[in-house]
Amino acid sequence: MIPFAVLSVVTLLLRALGLAGLSAFASWDSSLRGGLAAMFLLTASAHWGRRRPDLIRMVPSAFPRPDRIVTITGVLEILGAAGLLLPFTARLAAACLAVLLLAMFPANIRATRHHLSIGGQPATALGPRTLLQVVFLSALAFVALGPFS
Repeated sequence: MIPFAVLSVVTLLLRALGLAGLSAFASWDSSLRGGLAAMFLLTASAHWGRRRPDLIRMVPSAFPRPDRIVTITGVLEILGAAGLLLPFTARLAAACLAVLLLAMFPANIRATRHHLSIGGQPATALGPRTLLQVVFLSALAFVALGPFS
């Protein structure tokens, strides 16, 4: 739920700055790109912190070297966050991050089915986690498909 809070709060804060006259955030699109970037930087940080072992356990056993997969997905999240901030790469970055979220979703299913914990807390139940994924994917689709202002 923390990634959703970061996405929401940062997006609204940036939009408020835009309404206050900061032209970089004069549109919902640019504010949402900033909120998504903040969210992905937050989630990427878990790939190397104390939650790393939990993320490694989430990787389905069919995949070799789950430690490398966690590292690679973390790097991709950082690159995607940077790409969201640049108008000429934002659409592609949003599309790639959407694919990444879809590719990583089986790990969330595994975490729920195997009663794994993340940071000492039980993994989010599949229903709420799926709803969050839909929200994140919708935000990315808005950036990937929506007009830039």
